[in-house]
Amino acid sequence: MEYQPVIVKAHPRVSASKSSPESRYWRQFKHPVFVKEYAPVTSVHFSPAKPHRYAVTAATRVQLYAPRTQKVTKTISRFKDVARSGSIRADGKLLVAGDDTGLIQVFDINSRAILRTFDSHKQPVHVAKFSSLAPTQVLSCSDDTTAKIWDVPSQACITTFTSHTDYVRSGQSSTSNPHLYLTGSYDATVRLFDSRSGQCEMVMGTAGGNSGGNVPVEQVLMFPSGTVAVSSAGPILRVWDIVAGGRCVRALSNHQKTVTALAFNSSASRLLTGGLDQMVKVVHTMRYPAPVLCLAISPDETHIAAGMTDGTLSVRRRNPKASEAQSDASLAAAVLRSGTFESFIGGSLPAIGQGTVKGKEKVKPLGEVNEFRIESRRAKRLKGYDKLLKTFKYSAALDSVLRKHIPPVTTFALIQELINRDGLRIALAGRDDVLLEPVLRVLVKHMVCDVASLVIQMYTPVLGQSPLIDTLFLRLRKKVIAELRFQKELRRTKGALDMIFSAVASASVALR
Repeated sequence: MEYQPVIVKAHPRVSASKSSPESRYWRQFKHPVFVKEYAPVTSVHFSPAKPHRYAVTAATRVQLYAPRTQKVTKTISRFKDVARSGSIRADGKLLVAGDDTGLIQVFDINSRAILRTFDSHKQPVHVAKFSSLAPTQVLSCSDDTTAKIWDVPSQACITTFTSHTDYVRSGQSSTSNPHLYLTGSYDATVRLFDSRSGQCEMVMGTAGGNSGGNVPVEQVLMFPSGTVAVSSAGPILRVWDIVAGGRCVRALSNHQKTVTALAFNSSASRLLTGGLDQMVKVVHTMRYPAPVLCLAISPDETHIAAGMTDGTLSVRRRNPKASEAQSDASLAAAVLRSGTFESFIGGSLPAIGQGTVKGKEKVKPLGEVNEFRIESRRAKRLKGYDKLLKTFKYSAALDSVLRKHIPPVTTFALIQELINRDGLRIALAGRDDVLLEPVLRVLVKHMVCDVASLVIQMYTPVLGQSPLIDTLFLRLRKKVIAELRFQKELRRTKGALDMIFSAVASASVALR
């Protein structure tokens, strides 16, 4: 049987996140510009085409802003009710938006003319987006529980998805397959549809199941590879493995309130989340003056725009370094191949915003999407105390972890292993004053009761032979007396608190 090394439990430690490269990168987004709208900002979308203008949807209009000046360049206000989800096509020439009457309109950005109108939905349309791979098609999601695919040239509905049973408030077309669409609904499910069959091909999370009960799904997002999806329901993010049939592989919770916005950076290697707790989080945390409803980051990663419930639009910007251009292309290629799945199964991702070293790229290929990976295990080198334990040299193993540079958690882990092996008495036996001193110093400092009682039992008969050992035993005795006194005080305090809580509970029952 193969020897199992001593398990040293890792205790949580507060990391200095402010000094990490990730945090320093995101802190570059500063100098926020605040624009006040007349109603909550429900959508922000950056144009994929340069100069990356962004559409801001609020009240009954969609405004286009110039990223350099943060000034309005176009205003589209031909809506009869509250506008929703103003999205720009990949070529930057057309804009689509829905409204609360159920109407969907396609606009020419330059002339602001209405090119197409789709009016099949009966209730508000919260999602209207161009397909990533089929730019002549539009995805719409409505409160009438349906999602539709529209053909822009013919102005006809191609497919209607009817599997949801409640409001459909989020949706996205796949960037790897032109026929796949991901939607999230208030029926607490995330569904994957195929436009060829018009049917739901996969359900991720069912009411009362692994999606977290009947919590409405606010946002969904699919990775570029099309193999992994992310959804937000309440304050919890869930990661779904589409290849494995929609299995939830990770649930993350770092917000105090509902997560209302999800956004990738340009290479889809980092996920930004915004919520009603007035926070935007990635590896760094950004605070905002009001609950966040929508979030977007520019394709060149120079601007982060967030819309809030009080009508405030916040735009943070940074100045990119010249060395980032080459590394971003390599990072994007690696992430597209991997689907960023490594970030959710405990792997590591390339550092963001980094250049190259002596002409060699820091980004290593992560493999193709369909590639099988064979797990390789490398034999781990045993620590010194493990080698001694393996050969049953218990006393030497204990001595090796009593040195000053050894962390206490390692010492306690080995002591526990000796207890489990019934070898602690063997390890402590036959010690002179030189070998007994480090044991007593550890006990005086950390007060390990099991070891202390055994040492006292074994070495009481030899007291009086070494002044140093006698002094350490006296210090140990004082430590035990102080600990007993402290425990008595704790019990008294606990008893007093129990009486107070009992009296309060009785008074509350009497008032009822």
